[in-house]
Amino acid sequence: MTQTLILLGVVTAAHGIKGEVKVKTFTQSPKGLGDYGPVSTEDGRQLEIAALRPFKPDEAIVRFAEIADRSAAESLKGRSLYVPRAALPATDAGEFYYADLIGLKAEDRSGNPLGKVCGVHNFGAGDVVEIEFADGTTEIIAFNDDSVPVVDIAAGRIVIALAPDAESEGEQ
Repeated sequence: MTQTLILLGVVTAAHGIKGEVKVKTFTQSPKGLGDYGPVSTEDGRQLEIAALRPFKPDEAIVRFAEIADRSAAESLKGRSLYVPRAALPATDAGEFYYADLIGLKAEDRSGNPLGKVCGVHNFGAGDVVEIEFADGTTEIIAFNDDSVPVVDIAAGRIVIALAPDAESEGEQ
């Protein structure tokens, strides 16, 4: 079984001449990037964070122990930075990480299967959940309490509240 990796940030540019990089972070605060131990890139390269300082609300300046100069830092531009799911703290009751939703069954309010969760995204206007239906098509649905009233990690499912006309079409 493969280990689930969680995206924590993306290197956007080299910073200065001593090997530092700018990282767009996806953690609650930029400092959070350093809370989970070494990060890895898509190709499996491990990087240990030697120093980190917040730069903007969603950016940090990072120095990796393995990166000594600007040239090496520039080679990281565009690289995504991951940690294993197991590195994240346990969640409290009723809490979950978006990564935990991937692969869950999607059902309508009556318990009829719709498909499965294949992604959770935020394109700037709010969180959305992407559902892959049995026929292979996908649909993006607003991820809020009205559209997704139930998230049941233990049961491996979410409930999608379809628009009334979509539900009645499914019954015909």
